[in-house]
Amino acid sequence: MTTPPPHPQRLALTDGPFLVGDRVRGTTYVPPDSRKREAPEPFEGVVVQVGSGYPKVDADGDFLWSRLADHTERQSLVDETELVAREQES
Repeated sequence: MTTPPPHPQRLALTDGPFLVGDRVRGTTYVPPDSRKREAPEPFEGVVVQVGSGYPKVDADGDFLWSRLADHTERQSLVDETELVAREQES
């Protein structure tokens, strides 16, 4: 059995502006039915998931999940999130 050579660079599996591992900042997404109990808040974290993970859910807006320093996760809309730093491969 032969081992394939390593890829010279990581390939993006998305057409979006973010990759898993990117450091981002933005405003949390709060669904309309939760806005009486919860308000959007600013955050900064590391991308752990691009997209909701559910078919057809991202039709109304592209979602992003980020892990914060306290190990909790926040959901945001791609349009309301910006790239802070991209993880560098060695």
